[in-house]
Amino acid sequence: MVAGKYSAKKASAKTSTSAPTTTKRRKKRKETYSIYIYKVLKQVHPDTGISSKAMSIMNSFVNDIFERCASEASRLIKYNHRNTITSREIQTSVRLILPGELAKHAVSEGTKAVTKYNSSKSK
Repeated sequence: MVAGKYSAKKASAKTSTSAPTTTKRRKKRKETYSIYIYKVLKQVHPDTGISSKAMSIMNSFVNDIFERCASEASRLIKYNHRNTITSREIQTSVRLILPGELAKHAVSEGTKAVTKYNSSKSK
């Protein structure tokens, strides 16, 4: 018991003698979809720009849709007593969230992306 007190006193003595250092704090990086939104914009309309306010709105939109899909997929695996979210759950959640023709296009683009990924992975 005495040894424990001695080591605690010794440790506190070491920390109090260090001089305060003035280092700049690095700004925390904020992850956004901005570069991807910009790339898609340039594919669709090469001569069109986007304001930072519009980019912020688009980023919020993408985050919102992502959150909705993830929540719906999570609910689906709970209903079906599964543990893993697969592409099937994502596809079903997209069909439930997005309306009509938009859902069809999203599912076809998603299927195309998964096929492309799987073919590149197998090489």
